[in-house]
Amino acid sequence: MRLVTLGLVGLIVSTPALAQERDLRGALDFEGRFIVSVSDADMIASAYVDGQLGPREGHDSLSVIRLGGDPRDWTADEVFASNSVAGPPNSVTLSPDARYAVVVETFTPRPDGEGPHTFRDLRHGRLLSVFDLSDPAAPSLVQTHETLERPTAISFNADGSLLAVSFHPRGAGTKTPLAIYRFKNGRIGERSTPAIEGWAQGDELIDIAFHPTESILALLDRSGGATLRFAEVGSGLSLSVVGNVVDLEREPFRIIWTPDGRHAIVNALYWGPDIAGWWIEAPRGSISTIRMNAETHDDGTVRHALVSRVMTGVSPEGLAVSPNGRWVATTNLERSYLPYGDPRITWFSSITLARLDPETGQLAEVGTFAYDGILPEAAVFDNSSTYLAVATYDHFDDRKTGGSIDFWRIQTDPLDAANLQLIKTEHSVPVARGVHSMTIIR
Repeated sequence: MRLVTLGLVGLIVSTPALAQERDLRGALDFEGRFIVSVSDADMIASAYVDGQLGPREGHDSLSVIRLGGDPRDWTADEVFASNSVAGPPNSVTLSPDARYAVVVETFTPRPDGEGPHTFRDLRHGRLLSVFDLSDPAAPSLVQTHETLERPTAISFNADGSLLAVSFHPRGAGTKTPLAIYRFKNGRIGERSTPAIEGWAQGDELIDIAFHPTESILALLDRSGGATLRFAEVGSGLSLSVVGNVVDLEREPFRIIWTPDGRHAIVNALYWGPDIAGWWIEAPRGSISTIRMNAETHDDGTVRHALVSRVMTGVSPEGLAVSPNGRWVATTNLERSYLPYGDPRITWFSSITLARLDPETGQLAEVGTFAYDGILPEAAVFDNSSTYLAVATYDHFDDRKTGGSIDFWRIQTDPLDAANLQLIKTEHSVPVARGVHSMTIIR
């Protein structure tokens, strides 16, 4: 009887502690002000394979998630914003003061009326849409500006006075791969289409990114000899290439800067004409780091250097670097987007997490973590560099409408520091189907 009594006392004492522990494990302390994303409602993911857009679900949207308060109460406030998933997941950018979001329209919305509609029904877009986010609960369109044909990626400079836009070779990019606009008080102004030194007609400027502090624009060339250029933007909106051109791995897709601007991070998809379906049976992709101004020569010229690489999951379209500069993540499509009847489909997507040494640029793969979702195109780290928000385009359960922003946690085992995990939490915010580009207001 005495042993039973002691056991009951121990149980009564430990129960509140266990309950508190469960509460702590279930918490989501995702730090930041707002998440901003865009969704392409015009096509289901398998349209990439068979061209069939499928049923329309909602409308193209810009979504704003306010991050304060209880994460279980988070919702997305949405407004119509014409955009397309057919390009790098860099369709939306924020002014540095977080007042404005600008969205590129790569393709126009699908036509109204009964289908079936195919990818051929989509027309090249021309719009840049500016949204005022001063009231994040009610984002409002303040300007639409007609740009050149088929814009694909967009980037603000450090002080928000310049806006760079790239164009696809089958649109304006045949002759003009890049435009730079002046931007002031929420309005797009004067445009320049500067020549790019060494650029060959037909090359594809797949992505662009302004340096976090300097007037330097990174130019990512996806063409046969994939390369990276760093170019300085002059006062007259002209470009001058700085240093050497860096050779990259096959089919680069996105470029982002580390927070201190010392390194650029590039992913590679390993797609191509010698891959079945061009991308369907692609091998694992990669991430590379490039150190800008790795060496300065006696004559004042500089050399940029490729310093490290690691492998990722298959088709790592999305790319994110943490605010503390210590983590890099890719969102990997795997083969989640295939039609359900295709035997090659993977009923999962994945996220790859890598360590980054901010000083040297060296990368070390932590692991690739699978999850139940279709076509994750983008991710952002929170301010603490502990959590990751992932844009999930669609879900395998067709009864679940829309896409979602899902929240993941970097977790180390307290008893085994080598056991580092990236864990998908139970927290998720519904957004319009087709979410593919995302950024965060910190």
